[in-house]
Amino acid sequence: MSGFMHWFKSSTKMKRWIFLILIGIILCCYGIAEILVLKEISFQEVGKVVAIFVVGFVAIVVGLIYINKRTLEVLIESTDERMENKKNVNINSLIFNRKIYDKGPNIVVIGGGTGLNTVLSGLKNYTSNLTAIVTVSDYGEEITSSRRELQTLPLNDIKDSIVALSKKDEQVKKLFNYEFKSGKLRGLDFSDIYFLAMKEINGNFEDSIIKSNEVINMVGKVIPVTLDEMKITAELANGYIVEEKSRIPEVVSEKLTKINRITISPANCKPAPGVVEAIKAADCIIIGPGSLYTNVIPNLLVNGVNRAVKESTAIKVYINNIMTEPGQTDNYTVADHINAIIEHCGQGLIDYCIYDTGEIIPEFIKRYNLEGQDIVEQDIDKIKGIKFLQRNLSMVDNEYIRHDPDLVASSIIELICDDLKYQDKQNDPQYLMLNTKLQEEKRISKKKKATEKRIRKGKKEPKRIKKGKSKFSNKYSERIASIKEADEKAKIKTQRAIEKSKYNRTNKGQDNHVKTTKPKSARGRGRRAKSRDELREEMLKTLNDSIYKK
Repeated sequence: MSGFMHWFKSSTKMKRWIFLILIGIILCCYGIAEILVLKEISFQEVGKVVAIFVVGFVAIVVGLIYINKRTLEVLIESTDERMENKKNVNINSLIFNRKIYDKGPNIVVIGGGTGLNTVLSGLKNYTSNLTAIVTVSDYGEEITSSRRELQTLPLNDIKDSIVALSKKDEQVKKLFNYEFKSGKLRGLDFSDIYFLAMKEINGNFEDSIIKSNEVINMVGKVIPVTLDEMKITAELANGYIVEEKSRIPEVVSEKLTKINRITISPANCKPAPGVVEAIKAADCIIIGPGSLYTNVIPNLLVNGVNRAVKESTAIKVYINNIMTEPGQTDNYTVADHINAIIEHCGQGLIDYCIYDTGEIIPEFIKRYNLEGQDIVEQDIDKIKGIKFLQRNLSMVDNEYIRHDPDLVASSIIELICDDLKYQDKQNDPQYLMLNTKLQEEKRISKKKKATEKRIRKGKKEPKRIKKGKSKFSNKYSERIASIKEADEKAKIKTQRAIEKSKYNRTNKGQDNHVKTTKPKSARGRGRRAKSRDELREEMLKTLNDSIYKK
C-alpha cells in the first residue's frame, strides 16, 4: 500500500497528469451523453459536442503520454546508481544510461598526473568504455617508507587514475590515501597494502590492476603503459644529462637552460599487455593534458605505442595545458607543445588540438607569475595539418587554475558527435543518444553553476543577465563590481581628506583673525556705545529747550 501511495506524493509529479486524464474522460463522456440524450440536434450543437469530445480525447492522450514518461523518470531516479543529482533526471537520461552508456564510444586516454585524472573524471559520465594508459616512471626515485616496507611498485599515477574512474571517487580517494597511525600497520598506506594483496591473489601486476575494476566498481579500466622498470632521462640544451625524473625541473632552472630531448631507459620498453589492443580498438584517443616531458611524451616513446596511435583510425586529440610549467615548458606556446611531441614521435599523432580561450582572471595569473609560470600563448598559425579548437576549459579550484572535467569532457564528446555527423550518421542511435546526453549535461551544468552562484552570493532569486551584455562583462561582472566598489571607497576617502584639509585651514585662519582683530573690535564697540549716549543727551536737551520756549 505504501508503494502505491508513493505515486501520489508531490515529488513524483503524477497527480497533475491523473487529473488531466480524469478531465478528459469527463469531457468525452459529456459529449457522448449529449448525443444520446438529444432527439434533435442542430449544426451548432453538433459543433459544440464535437469540440468538447475532441478536447477531452486530446487531454486523455496527453495525460497518458506524460504519465508514462514520468513513470520511467521515477524508476530511473530510484534505481540508477550513476545519477548523483536525481532531481534533474528525465527520460533522456534513462534512454542514454540503458542503451548508450555501456555501448558508448571507446575512448583511450594517454598520460599521467592530474591532467589525465581530470579527463577521466569528466568522460566517465558519458561512456563506460574508457581505458587509461598511465605512465609508470618513478623507478629509482626516492620511495616512501610504506613502499620500502612492502616492496611495492611506484603506483601513484595508477592509484590516482583508479580513484578518478571510481563511481564513489571521494570515498575511494580517502581510502587509498589513508595511512595507518597505530599498531603493526603504522606508517603503511592502504593503497600499497591493497595492490600487494591483489598481486599475490592474481599472480601478476597487470591482472591486479585490471581486476580492480570489479573490486572498486570502476568505470572503464586502467593499464600501465609498460611493466618494465622505465626511467626518464632528460638531455638539456647545454648538454647536461639529468637521470632522475624528479630533479629535471630543478636542474633546468638552476642551469638556466631548457630541455632538448627526453629519452626512456631501457629504450626498448615493451608495452604492457592490452595497451596496443586498446589503442587499435579506440574510437577516440586523447593525449594530455599533463607534464609534457614527464607524463605525456614518455608514454609515446614506449615501443609500439607510437606506431599503434599513428595507424589507428580513431580521432586523435591533444588537450593542451593552460599554464606553463617551471623547469619544463617555460615560455612555451601551444605550437611549442605540439612541436615537442612531433620532434620526439613524428607526425600523425594529433588530428585535433583543443586549447583554452585564455580568459582567466588576471589576479590568479599574477600568483602563477610569482612562481615562474604564465599562461600558454596561442600561436596556432605556426602549425599546419592540425585542426585547432578553442574552448573554455579552465576553472579555479582552491585558487589554482585547473582544467574543468565537465568542460573538457563535453568538448571531446562534441567533437565525436561532429565526426559522426560528418560521416552522415545523424540517425545512428549512438549519435542521437550521445548528442542528447551532451545537451542534457550542458543544461544540468548550467543550472548547477547558477545555483552555486546564488548560494555563494546569498541570494534566493537568480541574477538575470541583461540582454546586450558582452561575454567579458558577464564573466568578469564580479571583478568589475569589486573594482568599482574599491574606486568608490577611494573617492570617498579622498573627498574626506580634502574636506578635512579645508576644515583645518579654515580653523587656522579664524584663530589668526581673532588674535589680530579682537582689540580693534572692542575699541569699535566702545566708540559706538559712546555715540549713542551723546545722541540721547542731545535729544533730551533739544526737547527741553522746545518746552521752555513754549
